[in-house]
Amino acid sequence: MPKRVDHEHRRQQIAAAVRRIAADRGLEGVSLNEVAAEAGISKGFVQHYFASRDEMLRFATTTLRSGLEERITAATPEGEPSVRDLLVALLPLDDAARADALVANAFLVRALKDPEIAGHFRTGHGQLRDVLAAMIAAARDAGDLSPTVEPSTEAVLLLTLLSGLGDAVLLGYQSGEEAVALIDLHLSRITAAPRKTP
Repeated sequence: MPKRVDHEHRRQQIAAAVRRIAADRGLEGVSLNEVAAEAGISKGFVQHYFASRDEMLRFATTTLRSGLEERITAATPEGEPSVRDLLVALLPLDDAARADALVANAFLVRALKDPEIAGHFRTGHGQLRDVLAAMIAAARDAGDLSPTVEPSTEAVLLLTLLSGLGDAVLLGYQSGEEAVALIDLHLSRITAAPRKTP
């Protein structure tokens, strides 16, 4: 009986090889030959799943979010992440997060000239913004954040803050600890005043 092949697993395997190369050498290092060598498969096998380098890169873009989701889950095994948990998970504070950030930045440059990849970025950013806005709204409604906080606007501000902090950490002019402290400082400004007990 012929062996069943999990085609989606194979595509994910190839995308993972693309991400590893991109983290190490940028997208300039990504070729069908290099990806095949990194994945431990033949170039023909890569071409069976992806007709061109562009097609392979576009698919790999759709897999960028998985590392973030894994970090959030690992950081909050006991339950739902807080707004702070999500923000800290977005920073490149360890090797895995740093690699993910390097890959995302490499693809961001590519997105400037590739409308399909740009579309993936817009979709992913919109989903992240909506999740963060919902978390902010829940925290506000629970009395943890100031009642004047507008969730959608705050989510955009926080993601913009994180973008700058992430680049600063990657480039080494801000430490991870300093970036987290700045997040905490910002959150302290929108945190609700403690309730007075009668």
